[in-house]
Amino acid sequence: MRVDDDRTAETYRRGLWVRSTLADSLRDAARRTPDRTVLVDGDIRLDCRTLHERASTLAHSLMARMPPGSVVSFMLPNWHEAAVIYVAATLAGMVVNPVLPSLRDHELQFILSDADSRAIFIPADFAKHNYVAMLDRVTSAMASPPEVVVLRGDAGRHTPYPSLFTGTGASGLPVLNPDGVRMILYTSGTTGRPKGVLHTHNSIHALILQIGMHWRVDEGDVFLVPSPIAHIGGSIYAFECPLLLGTTAVLMERWDPDMAVALMTCERCTHMAGATPFLVGLLAAAEKAGTRLSDLKVFICGGASVPPSLIRRAAGYFERAAVSRVYGSTEVPVTTVGALGDVEHAAESDGQAGIAAIKLTDGEIRARGPQMLVGYLHPEDETAAFDDDGFFRTGDLGRWEDDEFLVVTGRAKDIIIRNGENISPKEIEDILVGHAGIAEIAVVGVPDERTGERACAVIVASAQPSPDLAGLRDLLIREGVAKFKVPEQVEVWEALPKNDAGKVLKHQIRAMLTKVDV
Repeated sequence: MRVDDDRTAETYRRGLWVRSTLADSLRDAARRTPDRTVLVDGDIRLDCRTLHERASTLAHSLMARMPPGSVVSFMLPNWHEAAVIYVAATLAGMVVNPVLPSLRDHELQFILSDADSRAIFIPADFAKHNYVAMLDRVTSAMASPPEVVVLRGDAGRHTPYPSLFTGTGASGLPVLNPDGVRMILYTSGTTGRPKGVLHTHNSIHALILQIGMHWRVDEGDVFLVPSPIAHIGGSIYAFECPLLLGTTAVLMERWDPDMAVALMTCERCTHMAGATPFLVGLLAAAEKAGTRLSDLKVFICGGASVPPSLIRRAAGYFERAAVSRVYGSTEVPVTTVGALGDVEHAAESDGQAGIAAIKLTDGEIRARGPQMLVGYLHPEDETAAFDDDGFFRTGDLGRWEDDEFLVVTGRAKDIIIRNGENISPKEIEDILVGHAGIAEIAVVGVPDERTGERACAVIVASAQPSPDLAGLRDLLIREGVAKFKVPEQVEVWEALPKNDAGKVLKHQIRAMLTKVDV
């Protein structure tokens, strides 16, 4: 069993799990510190009182439309309205489902159908993409489509976001179970079908307390949040930490290193977390601006390959910031807490265990802790995900450094992490294989200084001319695949390396590509 009575009792005794929820924290913050800013979005500064009022009103609108336990999705950039929606769904006893704005028809239709989402909040348009038109297409193909709520623009035939704030909110809000599921996040797996990861109020609460304990967080600290709020990282820094730890979240709609430096200086940001490209960009922009970001206390870097030299350079440049690698996943967020204050181990390892227990079994990293998922939406996805002791089988490979510092050495899972985004190679392969000119295809990740990894499609051609990068890109976009999943490199080979059973040996492909790149 993953959770037994003894472990549950111990987790409650340590205060990592509690009998209250984020809803209680919001009510308490609105009463004790009504004017405290919890979130900054450009010129908008959202305080505790306003967040409570708006979220309560929206919660009643949601309850009038669907029963407690329904899934409420949002597919939004890093906008302050997402916090209102996130908290409102929590108050109403719904299950919130953040969806990446970079996804397109193919992925979105699967998620909405799989989760049986009853509402989805979208921008009218963003980054030159018409979301209203996309939802018209997606919902028309669904047997039981969700209600579409549109923000910041013409809603067309759908529901305008402001219309949900006209009710009186007279009915009571439900009593919440802190051990009940309150979030479903989809993550790509080796099967190519995204899996719905389930978290409870308490699994997220434990995660936030761990951050408070290990990342030098004090009340009044300020997090810059450029990572997508649809990721577990972006969501917790933007929505959870401000209410559970007394921090403020400064949102960035788009990543711009120069703007990030300006915002961090103006808002006196103390914390930031992000994948390798964020740290690379921030460091270069700070050097260009001639600032050492004296307010920055902690930068947490993870999500892709992190060069040790980058950690050392950043730690040496920023005036007082501890910079460290960390390791985690959607299933077990923040598995390690870094090695803050220890530059060598921060650079050369992925940190120490926090509240999670970690073990290595035949080199595979396995983790179990109070911040762990309670399961997947579909029980069949759990069959090989946990061992007999309840440890999550990460599929990642590692070793111990000095007995207590984890070093991630590779991935048994066939996942590419580009700019912190997970890409399932099988999903792309299944779409491309059999198309004109492609006899066989293998998509693998290769190191990239800018993005951590890039996707490379290795093709055995069935006709001439051989498929090229532009052709593959056009084909995938027509299939409704998100742009970040499109391969950035194409190689045409005479054959793919295989074992005696005919399985493609991707580790050999990666090794050959890496050798070519060098």
